[in-house]
Amino acid sequence: MDGETVLVEAVDAYRSALGDRLLAAYALGSLAHGGFSELVSDVDLGLIVGDPLRDGDAATIEAVADGEKRKGTPLHERLSVFWGTPSTLAGGRVGGRFPPLDRLDLIESGRLLAGEDTVRPALPRPGKSELVLTGAEFALEHLAGISEPGDASADRLGSLAAAGEDAIEELRSPELLAARGVRHVTKQVLFPVRFMYTAATGHVGTNGAAVEHYLAQPAAAGPRLVQAALAWRGDPPDDQPAVARLLGEQLVPLYAEYIDDHIPRLATLGRPDLAQAFAEWRRRLLA
Repeated sequence: MDGETVLVEAVDAYRSALGDRLLAAYALGSLAHGGFSELVSDVDLGLIVGDPLRDGDAATIEAVADGEKRKGTPLHERLSVFWGTPSTLAGGRVGGRFPPLDRLDLIESGRLLAGEDTVRPALPRPGKSELVLTGAEFALEHLAGISEPGDASADRLGSLAAAGEDAIEELRSPELLAARGVRHVTKQVLFPVRFMYTAATGHVGTNGAAVEHYLAQPAAAGPRLVQAALAWRGDPPDDQPAVARLLGEQLVPLYAEYIDDHIPRLATLGRPDLAQAFAEWRRRLLA
């Protein structure tokens, strides 16, 4: 089983479920722009469904994805489906599941698997500001453990210690993180590198491009860890204590570097609430 087979099977299933409303299907992520690792990569699929958006579309998309994931192989379980209609992708209507960074990936790198490539060329490109803000919200939720990243009120910030305790403890506990396996480790290391790349360039932070950009910075805080994490995607380490040592030396400095990069960006973009949440995240991480 490989990633391409998972995509082919999923597209066939969506053809059956959506019929003529499936306008186009695309490979996204590393299966589109390179660097796919059967060990750690997600299998990203993008769908464009015909307008008008229907009340049952979300349930249908989810049900088909769940059916594919239940096939039981690791790659089937990593299927991630993004979808929208021409009107939702163009911003004329709310609906679907196609966050800005994934829409940009579709525009820049989507590889057509089925249907006609007629909608994508006219899609509006997400701006850098939108990419930075949604990336920051993702980071606060998934890396800092804040379940409502857009709410950085005093009460909300006061609960950060409890809400993000496990997430922050993992970043500060290299043995704990290393024990969770290479897929989780590489994501935790490379996410901030990719977010910094996108914030600096306005482009999708593919792992290879983001790491190359990061290593070119003369004052980079975690170059050995970042370079190792990219290599681990294809060649997993067999020395867990060595992985833990490298994480212990450079992971927290890497995250502090990412947070310090984003605080002024968020403030400049008119989101002092997110800037304040990042500052509190930094305080907790370095406490």
